[in-house]
Amino acid sequence: MVFTSKSIYQGYYKIKYMALTGVFAALITIMTAYICHVPIGINGGYVHFGDAFIYLAASLLPLPYALAAAAIGGGLADLLTAPMWAPATILIKMLIVLPFTSKANRIVAKRNVMSTVSAYFISGFGYYIAERLMFENGAVLVVTMAQTAVQSLGSAVVYLLLGAALDRGQFKNRFFEADRR
Repeated sequence: MVFTSKSIYQGYYKIKYMALTGVFAALITIMTAYICHVPIGINGGYVHFGDAFIYLAASLLPLPYALAAAAIGGGLADLLTAPMWAPATILIKMLIVLPFTSKANRIVAKRNVMSTVSAYFISGFGYYIAERLMFENGAVLVVTMAQTAVQSLGSAVVYLLLGAALDRGQFKNRFFEADRR
């Protein structure tokens, strides 16, 4: 096998992205399952700030890596706390990544700020549908959306604070500088 500078360069960045994906999956798991984990409702639901790290991963990583971080982190958290929700969570967390972009120069770009609203609706409707399918007599849509609003708003605030701090330190430019050459 012949190694060219281009193949070595591509391999290096795949490893870099995979490592950052693993870090985000771990952060998402910990923030979802253990830190600020507040049980609500009777069906195993809970409020957490793990979504903030999903938003952050989606703003930093290329799409396939952000999808993996969200699915692995959210899925593991549910396997640790409420296993019946894991299949739905894996799908829903992957869907909330889609509105975000990692192509902007900043983490807190206009599109990413607006994407936190899209993520709220995707998450709320996703869990409403999952609850209806799992329990056949799920909560009223208004109840599910209200519970999701607390989590989504809290996660959006944490995301915006972390993103602004990382933007001030020019994290994205420094960490991904060579990727843009």
